[in-house]
Amino acid sequence: MCSGEQKVIKLVTTCFYIGYLPLMPGTYASMLGVLLYVLVKDSAYAYGSMVLLVTGAGFLFSGRAEKAFSEKDSSKIVIDELSAMLLCFCFVKFYTVNLIAGFILFRIFDIVKPYPIRNLQKLHGSAGIMLDDIVAALYTNISLRLIHYCILSFA
Repeated sequence: MCSGEQKVIKLVTTCFYIGYLPLMPGTYASMLGVLLYVLVKDSAYAYGSMVLLVTGAGFLFSGRAEKAFSEKDSSKIVIDELSAMLLCFCFVKFYTVNLIAGFILFRIFDIVKPYPIRNLQKLHGSAGIMLDDIVAALYTNISLRLIHYCILSFA
């Protein structure tokens, strides 16, 4: 892999070097995901395109980033958190409380890693980097929907 290719891979997978920030780079990438969601949420086309672009780039580049960093699932690779944070809010009604709850729930699922997230993280390459966060996003999305349903049902 040439150094120019490595630079592009690192730029993309660290979300423009957010992954190099000290202490909790995944949390910073998740915050970026919330910000990007807020900026594009009103356009289904822009939001869908962003989800596909970021998730696709994550699968395409994160496995190669492991090699570039010479480290399995390096903490510098944060495109998985960005992608997952965008996925958390798919088809969820926009409320500020949903943003806050979604952010907190995703970080909890990502850190605690309930079944099968921990097992998915053991996969090699891009699959191991991306799929655990995608399932954490799915758990978050389902949780937000259940909370919303329960509030409406019992109100």
